[in-house]
Amino acid sequence: MSNCHNLFQTFNGNLNITSTKKSKLMTSRNTLRDKIRNHFKKNHPEYTPKFRGQGSYSMGTMIRTKEDTCDLDNGVYFFPKPKETATTMQNWIWDAVEDATSEKPQHRSKCIRVIYKGDYHIDLPVYYKESETNDTENPHLAVKNTGWSKSDPKEFKDWFSKKKDTKGQLVRTVRFLKAWCDNRAKKMPNGLTMTVLASNHIKYNDRDDIALRDTLKEIRSTLKSSWTCIMPTTPKDDLLENYTGDKDYFFEAIDAFIEDADKAIDKETNQLKASKLWQKHLGSYFPDGEDKDVDKQANSLAALATSILDKRAKTDRDGKIQESQGVDHKPHRNYGG
Repeated sequence: MSNCHNLFQTFNGNLNITSTKKSKLMTSRNTLRDKIRNHFKKNHPEYTPKFRGQGSYSMGTMIRTKEDTCDLDNGVYFFPKPKETATTMQNWIWDAVEDATSEKPQHRSKCIRVIYKGDYHIDLPVYYKESETNDTENPHLAVKNTGWSKSDPKEFKDWFSKKKDTKGQLVRTVRFLKAWCDNRAKKMPNGLTMTVLASNHIKYNDRDDIALRDTLKEIRSTLKSSWTCIMPTTPKDDLLENYTGDKDYFFEAIDAFIEDADKAIDKETNQLKASKLWQKHLGSYFPDGEDKDVDKQANSLAALATSILDKRAKTDRDGKIQESQGVDHKPHRNYGG
C-alpha cells in the first residue's frame, strides 16, 4: 500500500486560484455589476437589478482548470416579475456588458457569459422573484427562447452546506472529481452534477485517497444501475437527462480511474510510482510523491514511538534510538528552566 493522503492535501491547495487572479475576478465582478446598474438606470429605469453570488465560488468548490482558468456565477435578480420576456431581460443584460471585454459576450441558454480570454469567465444568469423579502419563494430563471423556469441556487447552497462534514472532505472530494472531469479528453458531466453525485455517494475515510476511490465506486455503481442524477432542490430535474457527452466514454474513464486508484492504494508500495497513477487522471497539479516506501517508514516510526512509550526502546552506539538493539533508552528529564 502507498498512503498518498498528504499528496491530496497538497493537490487540494494546488487547485486554488492565485490571490492575484481572485482579486482580478472580484474586480471584474464588481465592474460588471456597475455596468448593469448604470445601463438599467439610463435605459430601463423601471427596473433595479440586484445581485447575489452563487455557484462553486460561494460553495468553496471552485477549481483552477488545467488551462489555469476558472469561472464565477453572479446572479442578476429583479423584483417583482418583469413585464418583458425572459429572453428580453437576458438581451438587456447582454447590452449592458457588451463592451466589458474585447470578446463579445455569449448569449447562452441560461446566462450571459462574459469571457476574460485565457483568464476566467463570469456567468450572469437572470432571475426574478415577486418579493425580495420572501425567503420561502423560489426564484425563476430566464431561459433563452423558452421563458421562466423555477431555479433556486441559494436553496442548493443551503442543501450542500448541510451535507458538508466538519473536516471538509466532501468539499475536497468534489474538487478532486471536478479536476478529474476537467482532465479528460472528451466531455464529462458538469460541476453541478459531480457535486450532487459526490454529496449523495461520499464514502468518508481518514485518508482522502481512499475516500475518493470509494466514492468513485459508489458513483459508478449508482449510474450503471440508473443513468440519472436528480437535483435535490428546485427544480428537482434530472441533471443527466440532456447530457450530450458520450456515456460509454464516461464509464470507460471511471473504470480506468478506479483501476489505477486500486493499484495506487492496495498494490504500489513506492509513493512516487503511486503518485504517477493518480496524475494520469487528476492532471499536472497533482504532486510527485517521495521515491520510497512511505508506509514502511511510517510504520517503523510508529513502532519506535510505541517502544519508547512502553520503555522497550534501546540506544545504539551513536546515540540513536532503536526499537530493540542497543542499551536501554532512558528518556531525558531536562525540560528547560
